[in-house]
Amino acid sequence: MSTVVTTLTGVAASHGSVHARAVGWDPGTAVAVEPAADIDDASARVVADLRFRAAAATSPEGAEVLEALVMFAADPELLALAKSRVDTGETPEAAVRSAASTYAEQLRGLGGYLAERAPDVEDVGARLADSLAGRAPAELPRPGHPYVLVARDLAPADTALLDPQVVVGIVTEQGGPTSHTTILARSLGIPAVVACPGARAALDGHEVLVDGTRGEVHLDPDADLVASVESREQQVAERRAQATGPGATADGVPVKLLVNVGTVDEAVAAAGQDVEGIGLFRTEFLFLGRTEEPELAEQIETYAAVLEAFGERRVVFRTLDAGSDKPVPFLGLAEEENPALGVRGLRTATSRLDVLERQLRAFAEAASRTGTEPWVMAPMVSTPAEADAFASLARGTGLHHVGVMVEVPSAALRAAQVLRSVDFASIGTNDLAQYALAADRQLGDVAPLLDPWQPALLDLVASTCTGASGRELPVGVCGEAAADPHLAVVLVGLGVRSLSMAPRAVPAVRATLAEAHLSLCRRAAEVARAAADPQSARSAVAELLG
Repeated sequence: MSTVVTTLTGVAASHGSVHARAVGWDPGTAVAVEPAADIDDASARVVADLRFRAAAATSPEGAEVLEALVMFAADPELLALAKSRVDTGETPEAAVRSAASTYAEQLRGLGGYLAERAPDVEDVGARLADSLAGRAPAELPRPGHPYVLVARDLAPADTALLDPQVVVGIVTEQGGPTSHTTILARSLGIPAVVACPGARAALDGHEVLVDGTRGEVHLDPDADLVASVESREQQVAERRAQATGPGATADGVPVKLLVNVGTVDEAVAAAGQDVEGIGLFRTEFLFLGRTEEPELAEQIETYAAVLEAFGERRVVFRTLDAGSDKPVPFLGLAEEENPALGVRGLRTATSRLDVLERQLRAFAEAASRTGTEPWVMAPMVSTPAEADAFASLARGTGLHHVGVMVEVPSAALRAAQVLRSVDFASIGTNDLAQYALAADRQLGDVAPLLDPWQPALLDLVASTCTGASGRELPVGVCGEAAADPHLAVVLVGLGVRSLSMAPRAVPAVRATLAEAHLSLCRRAAEVARAAADPQSARSAVAELLG
């Protein structure tokens, strides 16, 4: 006979399921070591530790994340800011924390992918402070058996070293679906549920079933529940292995499966995989932290390299999505109390139109050099007038595929007007959720509000697709929502015809779409939008799809 099982609900972060004993961990605990002599010494020690960890990382993605942390720990501007605060009377320990906090806030002000790196900078600040105070980071639990790690949150430097044969599942009370920790869990194939309140107190020491596909953690599950979830996941794995080639529904409706990338190296790596192009190339990496705008020649070379890597496949470039803070000082924008609601994305062209004009020219020159036709879109478009002005400017440089991102509710609600002068739309579900639900993407306490299954968010996607349907404009999604196989079915049912995600997510999405007729996709969309909350929507669609 089945027993009653207590279920905790969080945010699905890394798909898959696992049944094991939960072990709680507090990363804040530490062991005493000899304190660093000064800030430079602390930097050298942290850099050495992170490089050691990078060498021992259990995945290429983990090594890349740790190397990025090395750059933060050795950043001369960050260290100089900390030293200047020591000169004003702060202790070295407080100075490195406050300097890291300042830099992290600057990244948050930029929004998007860069804002998601803010916790990484804060983690580096904490490591520098620990070194100065004579504290060494706590070691992961070693209970002598595979276990589910339960913590308030995990730093990327800790997640990158996880052995998936030992830590077989992750549950955290904080975090979000786009954090580095989540990304690493996916790369390691570790099922994970994040933003799960009360997890440590409830789960530590118990047998648990982590369902990273549905965002559920079952306490002391019975054998029937374990067998049911494991059977479902096994069937999913088998379908993924068999599906290849262009994305499409079971009845042949094409759905392009694209990838999100942010550097030339990422683009080149993705080009060798079974994907149909790039749905979002973030151009910010060329601009951030520079005191002068990158030369036109450098921009052309970068964009041409990406276009050459993908050949005839679609490549969508997003124009500079920056804000008003110091990582882009050459923009000369004023400081703001709330940069996420201020001058960012296309709005920066109000005072620095020349920067946007040169970037568009670089896209056009790269296209001419490679004989390709890039797609170019503007971020943070809110009104028809903004979309019209961008389209006119882009076409004036010789670009033929011009689009806008729908990340602001006003653009989704008035999509027919906003899209009247462009060729395509790309929905950024991460920012759209943030603005629609009034929930900061970086605040763990409100992470459940940012669940991409929010029915209100799906309503805005539907509004966008309806607005685009009059001119038969293609609508894509390039937020985290696209990486969820079941949610991908819902999005297609709403009218989305391209999905852009991390490369590792493509096989599961391809396989799931291949088994769903368009009529089923539309039914799934209806069921999800009719639900009262994200969990109900997720469960209803899962039941419908079987």
